[in-house]
Amino acid sequence: MNLRRITCERARNLSIVKTLARFGHFPNRTMEKEAWFLSPLRSETQASFKVSLILNRWYDHGIGKGGNGLDLIVAMRKCSVKQALEFLNKERDLFSFQQPILKKENPLKIELIEVKPIQHQALIQYLGSRKISIKTAQLYCKEIEYSFKVKKYFALGLKNHLGGWELRNKFFKTSTSPKAYTYLKNDSDQLILLEGMFDLLSLAELSPDEFINSDVIVLNSLSFLKPVSNLFENYKEVDLYLDNDTAGIKFSKELIQYYKNIKDKSNLFGGYKDLNEKLISVRSINRVNSKIQLKM
Repeated sequence: MNLRRITCERARNLSIVKTLARFGHFPNRTMEKEAWFLSPLRSETQASFKVSLILNRWYDHGIGKGGNGLDLIVAMRKCSVKQALEFLNKERDLFSFQQPILKKENPLKIELIEVKPIQHQALIQYLGSRKISIKTAQLYCKEIEYSFKVKKYFALGLKNHLGGWELRNKFFKTSTSPKAYTYLKNDSDQLILLEGMFDLLSLAELSPDEFINSDVIVLNSLSFLKPVSNLFENYKEVDLYLDNDTAGIKFSKELIQYYKNIKDKSNLFGGYKDLNEKLISVRSINRVNSKIQLKM
């Protein structure tokens, strides 16, 4: 039996679906990423209480309120956080805590040989094709030499918070173990959330001042949204720069619904799939305009 006392942090990870079941509430319909219930907080005949199975968060459309597992206990029992924790510690065996499971996405046996400043001409040319200056790239990335199936390769590398690397070159992208998100801390109350390496580099080119007073998280995979979302409450503001594709738009809308401190910044690259596509377009247009002016 686990006698570890339930803290606020642990209580926030209560499995919402299982908690609702403990109180006798079951979903009216369940889909791949969400479940819908009749609200446990009020009387209704059509299910408008949504639970995100991805984020483990709830939202009651009828009252415009949502949150995590601890918030749900407080709302259902109409009590304080302190009283909710006392209740959970007393009834601890009845509840399930949903911990983030980090999926191992890359089974490849990649071995690092050397980590060094970016200097290989092929990588510099690749950065140029993506309109990223070597100066910007050197701030966040390294040149990684590694081996795979005896052969040696080189790539741009972005280190994640567990010590693994996201690897990119002109021909492919991969990663080393452990796979995780990248967390650049600057002791700020503002967080910037990006999808990938080139989103980071592109935003640094387009809006360098954005990084001066902000912490930055690069997801490296949308599957890390769930563990990363546990950090949002530590920030006054979270700025989202997810891609303008189906998945990015869906997750942006969902996150804004569950967290009041989140702002969708995808309007910065409206009309483009992502930040790098916007950067390439802007730099290409500027180059054409410069040539025209030289001829005048």
